[in-house]
Amino acid sequence: MKIVTVAVQNCEEWLRRRKGLRIYKELGMESQFHFNFEDLIVYQKAMQFGESVYVQVRTFPSTERFELSSQFKRASDSIALNIAEGAGGTDKQFYNYLGNAWLSANECVCCSTKACQRNYISEFTNECNRRDITEITKMINSLRFKILKRIAD
Repeated sequence: MKIVTVAVQNCEEWLRRRKGLRIYKELGMESQFHFNFEDLIVYQKAMQFGESVYVQVRTFPSTERFELSSQFKRASDSIALNIAEGAGGTDKQFYNYLGNAWLSANECVCCSTKACQRNYISEFTNECNRRDITEITKMINSLRFKILKRIAD
């Protein structure tokens, strides 16, 4: 474990010294390598939401480790993963992957509601999750609509 920590610190130090780093302030990352989907605000928000869920599920009881907490983490991560995976394909493929991202976001609504009902998260946290998911799904729907128009033309 100590070796991994040293390697990460050396890598971070190396990256900081490199010129031309691209900074992703929203994601708390910096890299000299860039992928176009990382510019999508919906992707950035999905990444932030996934990290928020990861922090939330750490407080869930250990009995939920392979159940609701795992499902919530996988569903929230799946939003950004589907956006990233679909962005590299054709418009039709991207449209379909965005549909999968939208479905995963809806799954997160259910996971958040169940977590609140079981008193694993507060009602306030649940509302924040629902707000974030609503924003993400609206952005996904808007992007899907624009892609659909482009496919039709």
